Amino acid sequence: MTNIKKFSANEDGFKVTREVQEYFDENGYIVVKGLLDSEEVTMLKEAMEQDRDVLSNCFERDDGDGQKVKLSLWNEPGDDITGYLARSDKVAGTFDELLGGEVYHFHTKLVQKEAFTGGSFVWHQDYGYWYDNGVLVPDLGTVSIAIDRADTSNGCLKVLPRSHKAGRIHHVVVAEQVGADPDRMKYLTERFDVVDVELDPGDALFFHCNLLHKSDQNNSPNRRWAMLFAYNRANNSPVIVDYHQPYKPLKRVRNSEVKNCSKSTQKRNYLDAINDDQAYQKQLQEQK
Repeated sequence: MTNIKKFSANEDGFKVTREVQEYFDENGYIVVKGLLDSEEVTMLKEAMEQDRDVLSNCFERDDGDGQKVKLSLWNEPGDDITGYLARSDKVAGTFDELLGGEVYHFHTKLVQKEAFTGGSFVWHQDYGYWYDNGVLVPDLGTVSIAIDRADTSNGCLKVLPRSHKAGRIHHVVVAEQVGADPDRMKYLTERFDVVDVELDPGDALFFHCNLLHKSDQNNSPNRRWAMLFAYNRANNSPVIVDYHQPYKPLKRVRNSEVKNCSKSTQKRNYLDAINDDQAYQKQLQEQK
């Protein structure tokens, strides 16, 4: 198992230096310690725990091994803590730099891996299914921010550094998930080292849409919640009308303004990525 290099944010946010950019380009990801400070983590955690709409609008995906993954998904960043973070310089602005141009918000997702029951995610690339959503070029990325401590005991993310250079891998339906071709994965996991991405609350993993990643089940007594923000380049709108966002300029938020977000419950256009996702339905039909 390869050790993971971590960069650090400060009170002003996070700066994409030449070293950071080169590491991302070579490995397909960066880990940033302390992207959110302790107050922001508490605000995010309490907002998600107290928002009944978020929790009641989650959907589940079977992992094929007796447990389920719970997700809440929406594509309009509002004025609460999730929306302000999604539009902030230290989140969206970081992807402007990493992806080489203006990005826009693609979607927000709350991943809920509950204690003892949280399901696994199979090996996959995000572009493995965004390709079938009509996104022509893999100029996308996702940041996963830990709300709870994430480690190997509760199913933290695992990545294959440099696997984004393998290009898009054919994806198939595994249980209720879309995963990378298992036969291909045998060779890829021999070629690339598997890295466990252990994060403290407020730490973040920024990763390219072609980076292969997965997570194991959570069989521990500790839940693992994470907030994910996905971004697409402004010149890369999907050519298929789907539930994914076409280009829409982001109303940016300075890092210093994040804590001034709205404390009220937001009205969101929640999505069911099983029934609404044309890519998933296409894969399902191909395997029948």
